[in-house]
Amino acid sequence: MTRAVPYLYEEGGQVVLCVKVIPRASKNEIGEVLGNELKIKITAPPVDSAANEELIRFLARICKCRKGSILIVSGETSRHKRIRFSSTGLNEIQLALARASSS
Repeated sequence: MTRAVPYLYEEGGQVVLCVKVIPRASKNEIGEVLGNELKIKITAPPVDSAANEELIRFLARICKCRKGSILIVSGETSRHKRIRFSSTGLNEIQLALARASSS
């Protein structure tokens, strides 16, 4: 397992991102690092998977990858989630998240 930053690592040839999702935010944005998680604010409410779907759309747009290559592997009903990227490399995701958090 290769760790670039506390919340992002490579496992089994795929990249895993650990996040704490804040639903019902005023805008979608990348927040600060909270221990081993990256805080991500999402405008959608946590109802009927709306926040999960918005999170995947937001990450796909930021990381310039297909929504189908992003999967929530744990935490479907929790604010604490592990997300797996199957078609984007660790360095690309790390750079995309850094660019998005600085804008």
